[in-house]
Amino acid sequence: MILIAAPGQGAQTPGFLQPWLEVPAVADHLIWWSAVTGLDLVRYGTTADADEIRDTAVAQPLLVAAALAAAQALNVTPDAVAGHSVGELAAAAIAGVLTPEAALVLVRERGRAMAGAAAITETGMTAVLGGDADEVLAAIDKHGLTPANINGAGQIVAAGTIGQLTAFAEEPPEKARLRPLSVAGAFHTEHMAPAVHALRLLAPGLPVADPNITLLSNRDGAVVTDGREYVARLVDQVSSPVRWDSCMETMKELGITAIIELPPAGTLVGLARRDLKGVETLALKTPDDLDKARELIANHGGAQ
Repeated sequence: MILIAAPGQGAQTPGFLQPWLEVPAVADHLIWWSAVTGLDLVRYGTTADADEIRDTAVAQPLLVAAALAAAQALNVTPDAVAGHSVGELAAAAIAGVLTPEAALVLVRERGRAMAGAAAITETGMTAVLGGDADEVLAAIDKHGLTPANINGAGQIVAAGTIGQLTAFAEEPPEKARLRPLSVAGAFHTEHMAPAVHALRLLAPGLPVADPNITLLSNRDGAVVTDGREYVARLVDQVSSPVRWDSCMETMKELGITAIIELPPAGTLVGLARRDLKGVETLALKTPDDLDKARELIANHGGAQ
């Protein structure tokens, strides 16, 4: 069984979409989706600098558009799909819960709402790499932070105010390395409550269908078969921790044998290599990887 994974915010790098513009129809999709989002996605994905694409209101639509463009270029149907944080909106479109346009409207509003919430208080996120998981969680709690992403493979992301993160950095958990993330706020924490409220007003009008392939949820790794439930989870997830560790446990239970990560790929397959031993992985970074991805899907049972 093969799973396609869509990465979350912080994975973007300047120019990562440049090679994809050479793929037939990708530029056309991005120009159309630029009209949908009100953003010049082609420019942001090719010539914009790191600070520009760090902006939450830009980064989130850019990441979802990039994942969907690559998925359409790949043009195959996997057995399952999962997204990390904002990547869940791309996963929803791949699974047929939302149209690409509906996913991009929702992510446009999500990005704006989360940027607005982040502007209220100066907040951020720091990845904690290694250390004993219980000790890491205890240290996060001690400093009033939230474990916003529990990613498995020895990685937990702490989120909160800059003051809390500074104090945490001065007293890090034993045997752990800290890496501040290139994001503009404490996502998946109580600081995002205003964004959840805004999205709850928007969600009832979304055109939604039930997923047509196995779709995993960040809340608890559950397989969700009801489209409306999945959208409700998407909204609530904005202020709730991402449990990618639970998603990987579900992948084990489902018997996933291969994972392809959509661009800007690398983070999620890196976690899988450490936590899902024996599962074949592929980071779909450029169009040069498309044939390898199709071959992987053919070898691991994905429908064509």
